Amino acid sequence: MGKGTRYACSCSFLACMISILLGYDTGVMSGAMIFIKKDLHVSDTQIAVLAGILNVCALLGSLTAGRLSDWIGRRYTISAASAIFFSGSVLMSLAPNYPVLISGRCIAGVGVGYALMIAPVYAAEISSSPHRGFLTSLPELCISSGIFLGYVANWAFSKLPLRYGWRSMLGAAAPPSFLLIFAILVMPESPRWLAMNGRLGDAHKVLGRVSDSGEEAGRRLEAIKSALGIETGGDGEMVKVKEEMAAGKGVWKELLLRPSAAVRKILVAAVGINFLQHVTGVEAIVLYSPRIFEKSGVHDTNKKLLATMGVGLAKILFILVPIFLIDRVGRRLLLLVSLAGMALSLTCVGFGLTMVERTSDDKLPWAAALCVAGVVAFIATYSMGLGPITWVYTSEIFPLRLRAQGTSLCVAVNRLMNSTVSMTFISLYKAITIGGAFFLFAGMAVFAWFFFFLLFPETKGRSLEEMEELFGGRWFHCKDGRREEEEEEEEAEEMAHLKGCC
Repeated sequence: MGKGTRYACSCSFLACMISILLGYDTGVMSGAMIFIKKDLHVSDTQIAVLAGILNVCALLGSLTAGRLSDWIGRRYTISAASAIFFSGSVLMSLAPNYPVLISGRCIAGVGVGYALMIAPVYAAEISSSPHRGFLTSLPELCISSGIFLGYVANWAFSKLPLRYGWRSMLGAAAPPSFLLIFAILVMPESPRWLAMNGRLGDAHKVLGRVSDSGEEAGRRLEAIKSALGIETGGDGEMVKVKEEMAAGKGVWKELLLRPSAAVRKILVAAVGINFLQHVTGVEAIVLYSPRIFEKSGVHDTNKKLLATMGVGLAKILFILVPIFLIDRVGRRLLLLVSLAGMALSLTCVGFGLTMVERTSDDKLPWAAALCVAGVVAFIATYSMGLGPITWVYTSEIFPLRLRAQGTSLCVAVNRLMNSTVSMTFISLYKAITIGGAFFLFAGMAVFAWFFFFLLFPETKGRSLEEMEELFGGRWFHCKDGRREEEEEEEEAEEMAHLKGCC
């Protein structure tokens, strides 16, 4: 890894620090809800709303973040996300009652929506093709690390008096988010955003810093200029571009009303993976793991929190697998192996919980062990593929002019499904039993496997500027970033050559 790539990695990691705060907020709420319910005397319905409202507000934030980032730049959008999240964290930590707590959660949710959209986009736009998978996987690593820190905070602050414990859990995210508001300003702006605004000289300077050679920087700039339709202007010149392109105008029409065939396929793929990421049940396990362990027969609060910490640790450890393999073995293989493992582990959890429910005595050690092992296995296999690759695909497949707002639409879908699962999980398992709920998630994982197998091309090694061309052909059985259409053309040429020889 050259000096430029190391610098790009540092910038991407700094941009993804906001994702640690998102993960922390998700993880810490799983344990904090236990103490909030006792202190504020709220119902299960209010707890479900508290769990899911963050993602409802994140949906609203993400829908505006794309246009804002096209207007003020990727870097300042990350700073804005940190400021909004800081405000929400402070309000939650000082909340005297449930309405104020919900208000703080809503504000933090808007910041989360900004962060989820902008961090992977910045990482994708600053990275080179050979390392893009690694760098765009960092947000998921940071989210996983944040979830684990949230679980640790649950265990550590649970020793405090009831009224201070959960407030300390929620308020601990405020100081780092405040520092991140200003730390983010030392990063360079996205070179692709600079080029989109006609600042080719600045774009070339940034590319020079994040590339391993001057020749690589020049090639990357030429590819960006070609994608934007800029045919004139040297590296050091300010080029006038269409105002609509620079301001992100007309993107929604091109995405939703008049998409080309390639853009339509990109949109289906990107929205599909964000939809399926959550209907396979990850939010139910991450947010309600203490309750799941209790249903399996683990009743001691300390043991539940320790088991939950184990889930968070597994999430961090197994996210390292795709981070170091995604640019070697590709996206498709990791994604399909991940879904197969998720379906199997969800089935085990559903079976264990069903056995416990059907006995008069809920103490079945083998069933409890199966549930704990299934939950850990689910988190491990999810972290190996579907978790990080969702952000990789989403951030890399949209054309440059559509990337920010296309990603914001996908994040909105992501948060919608996240909030739907988190807010309805309790009602769902009360309606069809908790074991039945996990059998349902397992069925969705099987459906997701076939969806990805049929519709997702391999993007390993492709530049961002090649994605629209890649999705211009048919999708089925795409291998090594090559379209089936291209393979058929080569076969036809070989047949014609053989006939000519005969």
